[in-house]
Amino acid sequence: MHKLLEYPFDSGLIRRKQKSIRRELLSAEGLLEKKVAVLGGSTTHDIITMLELFLLGNGIKPSFYESEYGQFWQDAMFDNEELKEFAPDIIYIHTSNRNILSWPQPASSEEEINGMLEAEFSRFKAMWEKLSAVYRCPIIQNNFEYPFFRLMGNKDAADVHGRVNYVSRLNMKFYEYAQNADQFYINDINYQSADYGLARWSDPFFWHMYKYSLCLDAIPYLSFNVANIIKSVYGKNKKALALDLDNTLWGGVVGDDGPENLELGQETSMGQVYTEFQQYLKELSKRGILLNIISKNDEENALAGLAHPQMVLKKDDFISIKANWDPKSVNLVNMAKELSLLPESFVFADDNPAEREIIRQQVPQAAVPEMDKVEHYIYAIDRSGYFETTTVSKDDLRRSAMYKENMERMQLENSFADYGEYLKSLEMKAEIGSFIPLYMARIAQLTNKSNQFNLTTRRYTQEEIEKAAADSNFITLYGKLIDRFGDNGVVSVAIGEKRGDELDIILWLMSCRVLKRDMEFAMMDELAARAEKEGIKKILGYYYPTAKNGMVRDFYDRQGFTKISEDEAGNTVWALDISKGYTKKNHVIEIGEVETE
Repeated sequence: MHKLLEYPFDSGLIRRKQKSIRRELLSAEGLLEKKVAVLGGSTTHDIITMLELFLLGNGIKPSFYESEYGQFWQDAMFDNEELKEFAPDIIYIHTSNRNILSWPQPASSEEEINGMLEAEFSRFKAMWEKLSAVYRCPIIQNNFEYPFFRLMGNKDAADVHGRVNYVSRLNMKFYEYAQNADQFYINDINYQSADYGLARWSDPFFWHMYKYSLCLDAIPYLSFNVANIIKSVYGKNKKALALDLDNTLWGGVVGDDGPENLELGQETSMGQVYTEFQQYLKELSKRGILLNIISKNDEENALAGLAHPQMVLKKDDFISIKANWDPKSVNLVNMAKELSLLPESFVFADDNPAEREIIRQQVPQAAVPEMDKVEHYIYAIDRSGYFETTTVSKDDLRRSAMYKENMERMQLENSFADYGEYLKSLEMKAEIGSFIPLYMARIAQLTNKSNQFNLTTRRYTQEEIEKAAADSNFITLYGKLIDRFGDNGVVSVAIGEKRGDELDIILWLMSCRVLKRDMEFAMMDELAARAEKEGIKKILGYYYPTAKNGMVRDFYDRQGFTKISEDEAGNTVWALDISKGYTKKNHVIEIGEVETE
């Protein structure tokens, strides 16, 4: 992310430097190209300009379709050849309370108001369902901000005739729809406008002068939030926090002050602030964000601080603890390797501006929020949208446990001299089967998150995954791995497309947390068996190199394939002849029964 685009940002400065920021961001390699349709109920040109910058900052290169002013409904509901030809990957509907058609009147009966509310909601619902049926892509919809005036004062929120009440009830209908709809996401401008300041956000001047539904300076903030949703949909979220200790998790320096004198707990105001920050981090951990420590401290002192009776976070809440005197940049890179993550998966949180700058210089892929005052630590992390959520799978909720189990596996590995014996000691059991509804969300999530072990770099929406599963021209496989330490969940995905007597492997990926455990051999054994049953004689595999997937460049070679072509960019094509039989390569993983629902 460009420094000027990091929260908290200067909206005016971004607008003034937008061209130079854009040029710089477009020079980056490996940008993920996506087509975004913006259907607006107000002027959207400047929103698109800012949205492009924030998406580029997150590694996504967008192209845009923009509806004519106020034509969001018409573009959605009536035949639109231009939009169909554009074939959006994602649709953003930018509406506001200016687009509500009917409002309660003082003389309206409750029954009339309820009918009015249902009609307003039904208008939007019909639009969402039409867009979903035609374009089969994710949809982002604004909810509604509160009106900038209240005819009844505070009673406006409680009385059925109040506009605040009406907006609240309409928003609730949007939320209920979102809870039950796939690939439908709410951009919460109700919260954003409150956080920004409703009076400034809804300044009528900008509506009447330019038909902006929000003030000019708020546009980057809105676009930033929409970009957070889009980057989450496409797997660009952060996964882990690397936290300092002294004056970050607690007040004071444990090596100098001693653990008994740290500021923590309810006895002092500053102790309460640090405790609240820890409580926030604890909630992130429950949601699947990995907590880690990088501290310049003797390990003994660090552990003594973590044992403080007022600590909300305990030693076991952290996946990796690096308390030493090595440069923090070195510790962060090593931590990423140990956890089979990329440095870009990390958020580095440290009160020391010098340490933050070193990480920015030495590990530029990591996010580094400004941690200026402990009272603002939660703001710095929360408002930055690092961990924006669009889907939460069971694997997400178990992520911390999974990574702790992986650390235990590493410790066990170090105790074995023979790697084969180590693999057998894990007592691994795999479930490998065709895509089923139970795992569709996780499969789609994996295709958008796996970078290091993604041979063709292809990304799929859940809709596309479901379509492939239902098409007899495709062989689809998911792989779930369990061992003596726990359930790793769905960790591998493969899709093969049948072309006569050949099978093209158009997608093959695997979670990095199960690398070097022979899961790839178990998956290939099953793929080959299914291909033989379908009359396939040859399996073709493809490797498209990126800056992140070099670790699997020899994947097909290890599987016994023969390289048949390579272009100047290093893209390779591999072939495996199975017409005379296939020799299984997995000897350490037991294949268990497959789920059927």
